[in-house]
Amino acid sequence: MEHHSKHHQDAEPYKGFEQGPIRPPSEANSLLIRVSRNCPWNRCTFCTVYKRHQFSLRPVEHVKKDIDAVYKHVEALRQMTDASGGIRREDLNRLVQNLNDGETQAFHAAMHWLAGGMKSVFIQDANSLIIPPADMIEILSYLKKRFYWIERITSYARSHTVARIKDEDLKAIRAAGLDRIHIGLESGSDKVLKMIRKGVTKATHIKAGLKVRKAGMELSEYVMPGLGGKALSEDHALETADALNQINPDFIRLRTLAIPNRSELFEEYEAGRFEKCSDIMTTQEILLFVENLNGITSTLKSDHILNLFEEAEGVFPDDKPRIVKLLRTFLEMDPQRQCLYQVGRRMGIFSRLSDMENPHRLKRVENTCQEAGITPENVDGVVEELMKRFV
Repeated sequence: MEHHSKHHQDAEPYKGFEQGPIRPPSEANSLLIRVSRNCPWNRCTFCTVYKRHQFSLRPVEHVKKDIDAVYKHVEALRQMTDASGGIRREDLNRLVQNLNDGETQAFHAAMHWLAGGMKSVFIQDANSLIIPPADMIEILSYLKKRFYWIERITSYARSHTVARIKDEDLKAIRAAGLDRIHIGLESGSDKVLKMIRKGVTKATHIKAGLKVRKAGMELSEYVMPGLGGKALSEDHALETADALNQINPDFIRLRTLAIPNRSELFEEYEAGRFEKCSDIMTTQEILLFVENLNGITSTLKSDHILNLFEEAEGVFPDDKPRIVKLLRTFLEMDPQRQCLYQVGRRMGIFSRLSDMENPHRLKRVENTCQEAGITPENVDGVVEELMKRFV
């Protein structure tokens, strides 16, 4: 069967360089190399990314052609680069004019990567570790051969998939160059995981996380504050902290729930079956979560525009008291000040609580709230609309 499916894959004609729709915020400067299309699970109720798109694997030879295409353009661009790292506009124009139709995307990927310092590569799409380990090793080895200078190769993976890979295969994939895996844990609560149809249990999340660490790869786990709604907020916070205490990942990344109109969760929300947490409740939930993170050395990151607190980050255990204090400071503010911070943060005027000390910024937010009639009573609805722009 394996042989047959591989043969079938090769029958697909190469249509040129491909890139998938998403990557983690931390991979903004990475070269994106697509080994699979879309998501093999594709049932999570909060997600709209790959819906109505079929999952497929790309033949290894096609991925190698993509790598070659980028390599060709990177080399051409490097030869034009002067000592100060600049490229003359006329040289660039000449290069662009000579591109054939199929080359434009690979050229833009090369340009973007060159501008970002060419240090990292991100393997796409949603769950690239689902491909046979031997294929992944072949792709990684080819990448390292072509771009010998890369410092980091990372990928998304589902816990469900990782849990089924043999330890020795994961170690071999690590040895071939994959050094960081991003997993959407979302929650450690079995009730929440079931509700959002994540297709995985807390036990599998823990098993997969420990396997990644054992293989010597860096592990980045995403947590979604607010995902349990009002009903499961406490369970979500406590169970997620417990799962992460057992895994001790390198990174814990917060990405607050937003409910896009196209998601299944939105239908639940509209029908009143899912009660969304307010910003205040979500902050209480994050506080409970952080207070219960114990015995770990993880780095907590809050690097997403959807999060209310950009500075709720640091290294455990040392920075835990500071993060707890920050969250409590917000919760102890009067409702009017909380409202101003919520609006200012979502408008991009504030990125941290101390920004409220800036009279010029504060005035801008106060004026906005006055003009738009935003009060502590209606701020959650306003914030919700602002947040939809970022999903």
